[in-house]
Parts: sequence; C-alpha cells; structure tokens
Amino acid sequence: MNILIADDEKEIADLAELYLQGEGYNIFKFYNGLDALECIQHEEISLAVLDVMMPGMDGFELCRRIRESYVFPVIMLTARVEDMDKIKGLTLGADDYITKPFNPLELAARVKTQLRRYTRYDRVGANGEEIDIRGLHISKTNHKCSLNGKEVQLTPIEFSILWYLSSRQGQVVSSEELFEAVWGEKYLDSNNTVMAHIARLREKLGEPARKPRFIKTVWGVGYTVE
Repeated sequence: MNILIADDEKEIADLAELYLQGEGYNIFKFYNGLDALECIQHEEISLAVLDVMMPGMDGFELCRRIRESYVFPVIMLTARVEDMDKIKGLTLGADDYITKPFNPLELAARVKTQLRRYTRYDRVGANGEEIDIRGLHISKTNHKCSLNGKEVQLTPIEFSILWYLSSRQGQVVSSEELFEAVWGEKYLDSNNTVMAHIARLREKLGEPARKPRFIKTVWGVGYTVE
C-alpha cells in the first residue's frame, strides 16, 4: 500500500518513513503541502499522514482538498494540543490525529487500524443490508450512501457512524458507545472526536445546523437517528 507523509520537519518525516517502511508500506514523502497534493493527484494513495503546520499549504487545507475527491484515511500530526485545532482537523475530514512528540510505534499501529477499516470499506460483501430513511439510502453491501438518489461520498469512519446510528433508529446512542463501536478504543471524557465527525457527516448530508433531519443530538446523552 502507498502511504503519503507530508511534514516540513525532516527528522519527523524521516522517522515516520523509517517505521512505516519497516511495516512493508511504500512511502511517498514530502516536506510541503503543495508537492504532496500533486502526488495525490497522480499516484494511488492508500493513506495520508499530514502535519498541520507546513509552508505553502498547511495540513488543514491539504486535508480539505483531499476530501473534495478522495475517501482514503487521513491522520493528522499536530504540535497543537488545543481541542479546537483537533476538532478543526476532524471536521475537515481527518480520520485520526496524533499529537507531537509521538511514539512511531503508535503511528504505525494507527496506520494499520485505519487501513484495516479502509480495505474493509472497499470490499463488497455477499450478504449486505439496506436502510432507507426518508430518502436516505444506506447500503452495507457496497458501503454506499445516497440522499434523494444522489450519492454522498463518505469516508469509512463516516459511513460506520451513520450505519451504526441508522441501524438503531429511534434509540439514543451515547458518544461513548458510538466511539467504542466505531473506533474500537476506550472512550475518554475529553474526547471530541465523535462530535467533530458528526458535524462533518451532517454537513455532507446537508443537515441544517439548528434543526437536523436525520442525526439529532440528545443533549447530555448522545445521538439518535429518527
């Protein structure tokens, strides 16, 4: 699989390359966002690891540009620890983030996790399921979603969130349950990952911020699809 690394700190980019090559991945490495975007447009990339702070085009803008055309996983590397910066990356379509300094073994593990989800997303199952809710059609057979006949491009995580909530239509699902079901990791009280992905998902579905049609917030409890 082809992994793209974009980080203007050469030592970090080289370290990430070393460990991911050790896992058998083919690496495309760049020190700025513009060169990375050009590579994405010409190569078949399976996953991207993006630094937030880069010259020319930062990681946020690069992630936004990626999500205009591609659904492969994106992991953000950030020296920023503020929640709003993490939320911004996730809302723009990133699937995960790692705060610098990071353990390269953790990066390799997170890359594996995202790629497992992505390859599972790409495979067509033999015995799929379908859900229809007021013009919203979700197919687990081919992991596709459409709204009023128009396909909605979802990342693997966005699809998993929508499927999990829709398959429990009428039930309230807590952020903790949703996170642990989709990400397969222990939920932390300060984790805003679910909120950021819900915001991104609502945007793709054209949901009004104040009165969403499909994914509703039950304040202090979680989310529900009605």
